[in-house]
Amino acid sequence: MTDDLKSSLRPAIVLTILFALLLGLVYPFAMTGIGQALFPSQANGSLVRDSAGRVIGSTVIGQAFTSDRNFQTRPSAAGKGYDGLASSGSNLGPTSQALVDRVKPDIDKRRGEGVTGQMPADLVTASGSGLDPHLSPEAARAQVARVARVRGVPADQVARLVDANVERPILGILGEPRVNVLALNQRLDRLGTGR
Repeated sequence: MTDDLKSSLRPAIVLTILFALLLGLVYPFAMTGIGQALFPSQANGSLVRDSAGRVIGSTVIGQAFTSDRNFQTRPSAAGKGYDGLASSGSNLGPTSQALVDRVKPDIDKRRGEGVTGQMPADLVTASGSGLDPHLSPEAARAQVARVARVRGVPADQVARLVDANVERPILGILGEPRVNVLALNQRLDRLGTGR
């Protein structure tokens, strides 16, 4: 009986060690190496740098823009706002009074900024991760009047900039049209101001 146990236990231990090395070390290092070789920007966080080389954000992680001069992102449910270590949605459903109480001040704020008509949902609700760097084209267009007024730039020029920055669905079918807020604000800064 002990011989059967030994003969069964030895291959189990050897396979456990082999797969721990293979899947715990070899595979992760191989995937990291392939990622660094083929997709270095994406493997390092898709970081965006300014003209001086300083990191100012990422194309795949949202960040808060608080100035009225900029297009603002959707609210974040991640920690204290766009905290990558606390990525999460609010998990509040459409019939939740807590969601209504949380969204109402954001709706009032957006109305005060001049957003009229139907309120784009992504201007007042968090994404599933709480880190979404994109807005719908409708949510970006709803902010055109405020941004144009504060910057002293014609609204039609800002609207054309929004339209030029709409990213289409991949292969025309995967995803929704979207606008990367960081990229839009960078192009807006290059546009200059009328004041």
